[in-house]
Amino acid sequence: MACLPHLYGCMGAQDAHRRADIGTSCITTLWGVAIILPFDNLDDTEFEQVCFDLLHELGFINLDWRKGTGLASSPGDSGRDIVAQPPREELDGHQYYETWFVDCKHYKRGIPPEKVTGLLAWTGAERADVALINASNYLSNPCKDFLKQHERNNRPPYRIKYWERPNLERLLEGRDEFILRYLQSSMRTESEIIQAEQEFFDRIWYDRSMSSQDYRTARGEDLSEDIRQGMLRNRRRVEETYGRESLGPYSDFEWGMINGKLSALRWVMGDDWDFLDT
Repeated sequence: MACLPHLYGCMGAQDAHRRADIGTSCITTLWGVAIILPFDNLDDTEFEQVCFDLLHELGFINLDWRKGTGLASSPGDSGRDIVAQPPREELDGHQYYETWFVDCKHYKRGIPPEKVTGLLAWTGAERADVALINASNYLSNPCKDFLKQHERNNRPPYRIKYWERPNLERLLEGRDEFILRYLQSSMRTESEIIQAEQEFFDRIWYDRSMSSQDYRTARGEDLSEDIRQGMLRNRRRVEETYGRESLGPYSDFEWGMINGKLSALRWVMGDDWDFLDT
């Protein structure tokens, strides 16, 4: 997945008074922090990519991005940029798929009525179930009036939907991993944090395991056979994962760093500071 370098921004509580000045940005939250996604800085292709990936994130399948060319424009897309199918299930358990035609409109101004007629025509001609206008900004009021009149006067066999900027904000809420894929940021993903926590847990456990064995040997204490075998299996796992040569002995400085990293990673994941149990 290519990173879209323009999709970055962050707004803390101290910047809340500036919200009125960033009306052209999409605001959602990432781990409880307000994140500004400046869609206006994207080109048309980048916005289409965001829409395509968001549909996949929402559970749509059989996605077809009708780009058709490596150029900025998409000629001959037959009125839609993306075709996608959300799975549906009826009360009796019957499963089926709807076909959605999606037109991605990346306008700084309100979308005028004439820019959506192609989508409606092709949706009807090819008997799709839904015509979706995905807007990086907003539909103009004349455009919304036109869509209402079209539904009232023509009673089309398909449904008309549009997702404007506030809809995108709500759809992105709580999708932290998805958002992070589009942030030019040094922030780690949740899976990376969990993986790092596991590594430092393993390193500390391994060192404590070796030290406790020496301690018990000196005191003439023995472990039960099942506990001893489990400990040996875990030692082999750690050695195979990280390499025996990298598992100590550590200097006092290195040992302090390893424990500090584990404490910090666990704090990020919700534990209290200084929680170093292994």
